[in-house]
Amino acid sequence: MNKDEQQLDDDVAESLYAKHQKVYPREVHGKFASLRVLAVAILLGLFYGLPWLQWGGRQAVLFDLPARKFYIFGLTLWPQDFIFLVFLLIMAALLLFFFTTLAGRLWCGYACPQTVWTEVFLWIEHAIEGDRLKQMKLDKSPMSAKKFRIKLTKHAAWILFAAFTGFTFVAYFTPLRDLAHDLFTFELSPWEGFWIFFYGFATYGNAGWMREQVCLHMCPYARFQSAMFDKDTLIVAYHAERGEPRGPRKKKVDYKAEGMGSCIDCTMCVQVCPTGIDIRDGLQYECIGCSACIDACDDVMDKMGYERGLIKYTTENNFEGKPTKLLRPRIIVYALILMALMGSFIYTLAARVPLQLDVLRDRNSLFRETDEGLIENVYTLKLGNMDDYDHEFSLTAKGIEGLDMKLEQQKILVKSGEVLDLPVRLRADEADLKERSSIVVFNLTALDNDKLSIKQESRFIGPTE
Repeated sequence: MNKDEQQLDDDVAESLYAKHQKVYPREVHGKFASLRVLAVAILLGLFYGLPWLQWGGRQAVLFDLPARKFYIFGLTLWPQDFIFLVFLLIMAALLLFFFTTLAGRLWCGYACPQTVWTEVFLWIEHAIEGDRLKQMKLDKSPMSAKKFRIKLTKHAAWILFAAFTGFTFVAYFTPLRDLAHDLFTFELSPWEGFWIFFYGFATYGNAGWMREQVCLHMCPYARFQSAMFDKDTLIVAYHAERGEPRGPRKKKVDYKAEGMGSCIDCTMCVQVCPTGIDIRDGLQYECIGCSACIDACDDVMDKMGYERGLIKYTTENNFEGKPTKLLRPRIIVYALILMALMGSFIYTLAARVPLQLDVLRDRNSLFRETDEGLIENVYTLKLGNMDDYDHEFSLTAKGIEGLDMKLEQQKILVKSGEVLDLPVRLRADEADLKERSSIVVFNLTALDNDKLSIKQESRFIGPTE
């Protein structure tokens, strides 16, 4: 084994067995930091705020599993509307691919739940323990009454916030007012209590303790993102040709005359990184694209009087002096597929009728001849009312001249959320049957709203010619 192979084995062993070193991200300010704060405020505002909104006398967003109703503002969906969830998941995946190809790990840096909640937990930690240096000093100091009090305060704040997060999560499935009443009267159901605890514990563990470890070792996205990158993808990168050779210097030194680069080796880019990497080592899968290093480096460049952009959003082609192509085949393909899916989703949702009509033929006999000499087929219709209100319906059948329909009940009343099994008999004169198998169309219409109407085809079987 040569030296290079031995060194590689040593590096692998060190990465596998070395004790984890806690990352202490330094607070940073700048335009990208402001964008992250804005993203966190909007996303958490939506998450914590939506359960409090009321719409038409009920909670605006509520997934009522016992009643099998999913309320989203004025829209009520049922398990039969599963196709819309499929649409949303496919569009979400394509959006992730689209933005990754266009702008790298934009999702990870600004919108991923792990990033968003970790930011909040870091703010709480900074508010209680102080800045990066104070935190490092506190952790190295021996246990004392002061250290215990500070740590206890921080974890109490984390647990309280995590518990509120778990409570809010469950409020999407149990009406918030009912959930709050049950919580304070100790009447929570076992499942509600379990999910509040589980989601709160997961938030506390992931955002408070594991942090960057989730991104580095648990998230699969970091592993396959490179398959979506190309030389025109925007990435956070260090301009090595401009920055090297790096080294400390005084502000008044003519670093170019000294043969030095723009990087003063202050390590600020490393100190602000939430995953603890050095962006100057090149593009790494651990980089979540949060741009904290850009804000930190630009601030240092301003203080030194140097040009900004030593670390910046750029592309590999830009670094190589080649033009960057924003519109390229894969971007266009993703965009076209997304537009087609979104158009189909909107059209399907707008044309959706909250009714279900399934027609099942009696398979015990294809047909029978009545005493009057008519050919009769027997069906069972499953009528589903997915509207918020009860409705009385009219039912007709067409497709054969002189077709007669017999119902066992004259009044067809289907309550909201109910599926009614309705036996139906269709009779036709054999002389009116042009084929052995004729198409018949059942039409179900609400008496109080003719827009609530649905049609379903079936077959009427007659004698063999």
